[in-house]
Amino acid sequence: MLLGKLMEQVQCTSCANFSEREITGISTDSKHVMKGDLFVCFSGTSHDGHDYAEEAVAAGAAALAVERELPLDVPQMIVQDGRRASALLSAAFYGHPERKLKIVGVTGTNGKTTTAHMLAAILGAAGKSCGNVGTLGIFYSNREIAPVLTTPDPVFLYKVLADMVERGVEYVVMEVSAHALYFGKVEDIVFEAGIFTNFTQDHLDFFGDMDRYAAAKEKLFEPGRCKFAVLNYDDEEGRKIGRQCAHPFSYALENPADVFAVDICETLEGCSYVLNLFDELYEIRLGMTGLHNVYNSMAAAECARLLGVGLPSIAAGLAGLGGVSGRLEHVARENGADIFVDFAHTPDGLEKSLTALRRHCAGRLIVVFGCGGNRDEYKRPVMGTVAARLADFSVLTSDNPRYEDPFDIVVQIEKGFRTVSDSYVIVVDRESAIEYALDLLQKGDVLLIAGKGGEKYQEIMGVRHIYNDVAAVRSMLAARRAEKNGENEN
Repeated sequence: MLLGKLMEQVQCTSCANFSEREITGISTDSKHVMKGDLFVCFSGTSHDGHDYAEEAVAAGAAALAVERELPLDVPQMIVQDGRRASALLSAAFYGHPERKLKIVGVTGTNGKTTTAHMLAAILGAAGKSCGNVGTLGIFYSNREIAPVLTTPDPVFLYKVLADMVERGVEYVVMEVSAHALYFGKVEDIVFEAGIFTNFTQDHLDFFGDMDRYAAAKEKLFEPGRCKFAVLNYDDEEGRKIGRQCAHPFSYALENPADVFAVDICETLEGCSYVLNLFDELYEIRLGMTGLHNVYNSMAAAECARLLGVGLPSIAAGLAGLGGVSGRLEHVARENGADIFVDFAHTPDGLEKSLTALRRHCAGRLIVVFGCGGNRDEYKRPVMGTVAARLADFSVLTSDNPRYEDPFDIVVQIEKGFRTVSDSYVIVVDRESAIEYALDLLQKGDVLLIAGKGGEKYQEIMGVRHIYNDVAAVRSMLAARRAEKNGENEN
């Protein structure tokens, strides 16, 4: 594509006499620049892309998009916001695939992944070709791409969307994070629908306060951003969005809404209920327990119905999904005790998961959890308080410490915990913490291992080590059974 054509997509200072230069790719990472690329520079939270422009030019970049002119002998278009420019430029370069797809955006503090997978399953049951973009990765046309971010960076995102178009994908369900909205990653997308799950404390390390965090989420529902909105009316923020957006539709259990559920029955294996969907009634069965999953499924069902999917397909899709990796996933039943792994990494998420499991716990409810490093430190003591209040015993451990000392993180969790209870132990190494918890289990107990869910790594000092909670539990249990069998043979 000619540089001049790309320049038409953004407000910029002209690159005189270079409009006919051929651009063969877009890049924001100097390590991945190919000959003929347009390298887009912007200031990040820890790095400034302008510092790597010379490296990009040396690697073959044909032109630069910059927020300030650089002393380099290469065509430069000067843009006001490099991040937003990267989205607009990528969309244009890949032929605006977002205009050829019906894209549903899912935002909220918790429940995005489960709701997105539920909706994708429903659309699949209805015979629709559907892609799924989110925390667990990217899935479409029997392809799976490993996850990097909840919402990928625009260059990669639009490349993938273009491939979806090529492969005949019709619908895309996309998790849209507050960061993605704040930074303009989805700037050029008009969503077929926007779903709002809930709003609770998280990411205050970046946003500073809840108002700024809410404002980022609300961007998905600004005029012209989505054709209709599916909103949780049991959440104050959901009701606020409903008063502001043009085409709101609601779901709730406690407040009047377009969609609600009655006759809810929960077990450890799942739950069932009667769905009232715009005054149509249908029995719904889920392979996931917890009232929060009733909310997630109502959101997915309502959105699907508004997209034209019938109730039988909605019910079949929800029933057929079974579960979502690392989302209150039942991993094992060992000696009469049940073991679950969940992504819960916020106070609200942890509370909902523990509350859901408490209803079915005949013995003790035990939780293993930590908090991520270099992230919202304000939620650490709060999560400690939640665990102390709702669990019978807690094992405080490491999550993804990143560049922090994991023990320091645990100490901050402990401060909140000790205001309520002293029924806990600190075991910093995560695998050792899980081993400790397994040793405690007796018949009727329930163990929740929270924080990492389906993640397949643990990040320590900037290095991602291969690790997964589900795999760790199953490996430990297999080793114990093998040892026991060996003892029996002797």
